[in-house]
Amino acid sequence: MVTAVAPGRVNLIGDHTDTTGGLVLPMAVDLVTTVTGEAGGHEVVLTSDTEAQSARVPLLVTDPTAVTPGWARYVAGVVAELKPTTGFRGHITTTLPVGAGLSSSAALEVAVALALGFEGDAVALARLTQRAEQRSSGVPCGIMDQLASAAGVAGHALLIDCHSLSVTPVPVPDDGEIRVIHSGQSRELATSAYADRADAVHAVEQIVGPLRLIDDVDALGGIRDATLARRARHVVTENARVRRAADALAAGDLGLMGRLMVESHRSLREDFEVSTHALDHLVTRLLQTPGVYGARLTGAGFGGCVVALTRPGVLNEGWRVTPSTGAHC
Repeated sequence: MVTAVAPGRVNLIGDHTDTTGGLVLPMAVDLVTTVTGEAGGHEVVLTSDTEAQSARVPLLVTDPTAVTPGWARYVAGVVAELKPTTGFRGHITTTLPVGAGLSSSAALEVAVALALGFEGDAVALARLTQRAEQRSSGVPCGIMDQLASAAGVAGHALLIDCHSLSVTPVPVPDDGEIRVIHSGQSRELATSAYADRADAVHAVEQIVGPLRLIDDVDALGGIRDATLARRARHVVTENARVRRAADALAAGDLGLMGRLMVESHRSLREDFEVSTHALDHLVTRLLQTPGVYGARLTGAGFGGCVVALTRPGVLNEGWRVTPSTGAHC
């Protein structure tokens, strides 16, 4: 019997930077997906406590997008990438909300890969499951979600350089509380403008070079298209905010961390244009609550959740999450 556990993640700051090899500051959380079962047979068969239909995936699957039901495509993506020689029968349980921006799909992929016998380090696991996500969803996602799930460290956020894939644990102060609150608007990246945003920043890099190497927004002056200029400005300023946020957390400066989160949300709203009325309304309401240091949309946007940094006990809504260990069997 195998039991594989993979956490979801919440991104404290650094969104839409990973696709250009920039900086992010997520943490694995104590909401997890668990796959339990046994190897055997000629296909991967998984039932789920949240889905009526089971996943049934042949070992030689070539097109994960053709697999039904929809959630089984993530399983199929892992099977296609890992290429196990033996099937598996098991059951999935999860405490992660689906479609909230807490990386439920990445947690599923990582847990399935471990259950099917993946052997390797956290970076190799993240690379494989990132490819699985891209194959199964068609979304050109970065590696943050999978790497945060695979490499989580209890009590710490992770400063990840998405170019070198270096992971630096950053302690999260005990006198801060992290809450994740759903905006009430579901999120579906495959039908959002996520790919358009990724295309935009890659188009910018054809003009000015790698955005991860640019520290000064004045270097973006050669971009004539106003929309592309705003997209690039978000990435450059967000990378800078991530650096400052990591230093602020390490120093226990929750006030500065909160202000950087607010700046990040403003940039995601105005320059990258991935926020929504529901997300903006929730952030505004939370920031009016005494004891809330900062709040911002988390994940790719287009709905989903807001993450808030507060004094302990200030908020009683949503999920209180703590930085937790990474995926394991």
